[in-house]
Amino acid sequence: MSAAETDLGRGDWADPEVGMVPLGEYAATWIEERPELAVRTVELYRGLLRLHIEPYIGHVMLAQLTPARVRTWRKELLDAGASSSTMAKAYRLLKAVMNTAHLDDELVKANPCRIRGAGKEDAPERPIATIGQALTAADEIKPRYRLMVFLATFASLRFAEMIGLQRGDFDLVKGVVHVRRQAIQTNGGKILVTDPKSEAGKRRVTVPPFVV
Repeated sequence: MSAAETDLGRGDWADPEVGMVPLGEYAATWIEERPELAVRTVELYRGLLRLHIEPYIGHVMLAQLTPARVRTWRKELLDAGASSSTMAKAYRLLKAVMNTAHLDDELVKANPCRIRGAGKEDAPERPIATIGQALTAADEIKPRYRLMVFLATFASLRFAEMIGLQRGDFDLVKGVVHVRRQAIQTNGGKILVTDPKSEAGKRRVTVPPFVV
């Protein structure tokens, strides 16, 4: 009995022709078919695919992408100067793409991304400004941006949330700011106004009296 017949009898057989799709082509479609992704996330994924996946293994067929080839790709990328943070992001994207190819589309028998800890990202902790430094920044920045420094410091608003604020979002009687949207600038310079990242992002934020 052949190996194919054995696999067929166990229910493990997969048509090798089904997975003969270039990884780069499949990954590009994978990104396009996820409208729920945030604009910045789509840009990140496209950049990772274009710079760190496509040039190295984009031509490899899904069915021919083995754990050994994934390990080689990771080493090649690190040797080329990719940071550990970039490498982790690229690996997580590849693993997610191959997970869909395996579990949803059934194009491959198993996910070849099996490097333990490869997707873990240990970003250094960012320094936090003191109140004094924030007040100094508010004094030195252009007057039109002064309120943004206060809202970031004392209301914990994100940059995109502050850019998305409109006059009707401010209740100066109650000292409340309504966060209803965010404005994001794409890599191409276009401004997109969207909902916050989650429903929890739509909220009322109380600000100190001196900010009012």
